[in-house]
Amino acid sequence: MNKGNIKQWMKAAGVRAVKTVAQAAIAMIGTAAVVGDVDWGMVVSAAVLSGVLSLLTSVAGLPEIKAR
Repeated sequence: MNKGNIKQWMKAAGVRAVKTVAQAAIAMIGTAAVVGDVDWGMVVSAAVLSGVLSLLTSVAGLPEIKAR
C-alpha cells in the first residue's frame, strides 16, 4: 500500500469512525433521556468504544477505497 492509499484509507476510516461515535452518543443520550438520567461517563465510554471498533472493522476493508 502506498502513501496515497494509506492517506485515503485513514481519511475514509476516520470519517466512518466519527460518524459512528456520533451515532452511538445520540443513541445513548436518547435512551438515557427516556429513562430520566443521562450518565455522561457511560455515553462517552460507549461512543469511544464504538469509534475504536469502527476503526478496527475498517482494517478489513472499506468499500469506498478501491484496491489497486
